[in-house]
Amino acid sequence: MKTFGLIGKGIDYSFSRSFFKKKFKAEKLNYKYKNFDINTINDFPSVLKIDEKISGLNVTIPYKETIIPFLDEIDFEAQKIGAVNTIKIRNNKLVGYNTDHYGFIKTLIPYLNNNHNSALILGTGGASKAVNYGLNKLKIKSQFVSRNPKLDKHISYNCLTKDIISKNTIIINCTPIGTYPNIEKSPNIPYKYVTQKHILFDLIYNPLQTKFLKKGLQAKAQTINGLKMLELQAEKSWEIWNN
Repeated sequence: MKTFGLIGKGIDYSFSRSFFKKKFKAEKLNYKYKNFDINTINDFPSVLKIDEKISGLNVTIPYKETIIPFLDEIDFEAQKIGAVNTIKIRNNKLVGYNTDHYGFIKTLIPYLNNNHNSALILGTGGASKAVNYGLNKLKIKSQFVSRNPKLDKHISYNCLTKDIISKNTIIINCTPIGTYPNIEKSPNIPYKYVTQKHILFDLIYNPLQTKFLKKGLQAKAQTINGLKMLELQAEKSWEIWNN
């Protein structure tokens, strides 16, 4: 029996396990998918000892970047992004990939029009790097918004003016703010400047409609939750594991 799983912290909320369990059942595969909830990335090697039949892993918050030193190889695109969300294991060799950018691009494209040529990325973690890579591939300009801006390309939430919000008609939440059970929280942006020309994309999928998205709907903006992206990146992971 092959085993697949998810590496993360506080991941009881994750839909990945149920997604793959349904997939295995539908395709009549005698496989397992397990959550490996670890307190620190230094616990990762112990996961491989727990179950020697692991053939592939997904990686989520907060380990998409810190997992990299534990891998034997990294795919070209994952290297460029600087984050890994998929690991293929063959002959004790761990190879890292990133399927988040694929899921993000495929989810976003149907909503785009000529008005959508500049974006704000809320957060600077591993998921945000995949989103930035995806936007670059779509030739959409982007800017990171951070609580602690350190780089020239990063701006502070406090600096978000009417002009900045108006120019950036795509706003993507790549932070965990608003994830269950903290559903009353939302990123601190000036929502009063959001209009029907905007797309608000939340990578969160639990709940399906976050406070961030609700505020977007109030402004008549288009809204997208993270469920479709999750499904697409998961299917891409499955393709990598079985290639």
